[in-house]
Amino acid sequence: MARTTAKRIANIKNFAIFGLIPLMIFALVLVTPFIRGIFYTFTDWNGFEYEEFVGFANYEASLADETFWKAIWMTFGYVGASLVLVNLVGFGLALLVTIPMRGANILRTAFFVPNLIGGVILGLIWQFLFDQALPTISENFNLPIFQENWLLKPDTAFWSLVIVTVWQMSGYMMIIYVTGLMSIEKDVLEAALIDGSTGWRTLTQIKIPLMASAFTISLFLTLRNTFMAYDVNLALTGGGPYRSTELISLHVFKEAFGFGFFGTGQAQAVLMFLIIAVAAITQVIISKRTEVQR
Repeated sequence: MARTTAKRIANIKNFAIFGLIPLMIFALVLVTPFIRGIFYTFTDWNGFEYEEFVGFANYEASLADETFWKAIWMTFGYVGASLVLVNLVGFGLALLVTIPMRGANILRTAFFVPNLIGGVILGLIWQFLFDQALPTISENFNLPIFQENWLLKPDTAFWSLVIVTVWQMSGYMMIIYVTGLMSIEKDVLEAALIDGSTGWRTLTQIKIPLMASAFTISLFLTLRNTFMAYDVNLALTGGGPYRSTELISLHVFKEAFGFGFFGTGQAQAVLMFLIIAVAAITQVIISKRTEVQR
């Protein structure tokens, strides 16, 4: 009995040291501000204090805001394009660097480096490329595609944002896919080769099904990061031209800190959280069901 009591006390102490402190920090840093933020959406909060409750007025104003819906649809388009291209490029790079060849590790490092560059610096670098470097190269080599600054037109500005995102994130997804490819048993691949399976059939019928968990992780990370994209959007286009590339995170920031509508800005942030949560949960559920079926 005494030993059991002492063991329980020791477990409680271990939990307090290794579990309770991180939980308290998590609650203070994330949970408490999140709850307070939800509370402020029902008030006339001005960034410092509030005077009265306004009910759902902030949410009604947010849902009636055309620029908010424009930012939502722009974000969905950006997320969809980036989700497909980032993972296609990342998986292609993973296939490339897992081929037995010299310099594979150098290529892995080179492809991963863009992910280490901060979003603001990345945006400024590509702003220079789209504004000066690429038009100059296109003019010298008579290439019409980049002769004009892509950031000055709404359609091309959107795709410039997607290009920078793909360039930044593909290397990180490549690492996840490389891990998935390397986790496949060599005996399985050798058996497929002996049975006369072609490279394409081995890829589609064996490799991809066996690394379904890698796709789940990569899709989730891409979905989360693109929905919350802010720094690249701010540094590259600033939401322009004419707010045509203003994603939801940048819109919420401008609504609160640009125009001073902190109540509606906070309400839009909560709506953004709900949209991201629903999209992420849906993606994980679909991916997990696919894993089970395979």
